[in-house]
Amino acid sequence: MKIIDLEPGDPRLTADLLPVLLELRPHLTEERFLGVLAEGHGQGLRFTAAYDADGDGACVGACVGAAGWRIVANTSMVRMLYVDDLVTAATSRSTGVGHALLAHLEQHGRAAGCTALTLESGTQRADAHRFYYRERMAVTAFAFEKPLV
Repeated sequence: MKIIDLEPGDPRLTADLLPVLLELRPHLTEERFLGVLAEGHGQGLRFTAAYDADGDGACVGACVGAAGWRIVANTSMVRMLYVDDLVTAATSRSTGVGHALLAHLEQHGRAAGCTALTLESGTQRADAHRFYYRERMAVTAFAFEKPLV
């Protein structure tokens, strides 16, 4: 597996990463994704993709995982790496893709002096929760939401 941090404007964002991201975020269109990316990049939003690779580490296949993330400064944790999106393609689940993406993001967080890696997961996503527990993550807060539209 090869993990690549994609820069804004990289055509792999829409050609490779977006189809995987759509498995988690089906409401996105390419236009909406590019709009979020354009606005979110200024807020620190970055994307990382995982690809099938050969024994030499060269990409040989499709994108099999995607992560959207950002470094956030706040008063509760001072600095954290917040994961907006973490998804493994359905055909590649339980093959280590999610673990590899999280490990890659942990490295980014440590290098940036973060105190924690955090994410939110919908209450209906029981399979994802089992994965997060296996990754030694803990439930430390409730997330509350009030629709504004």
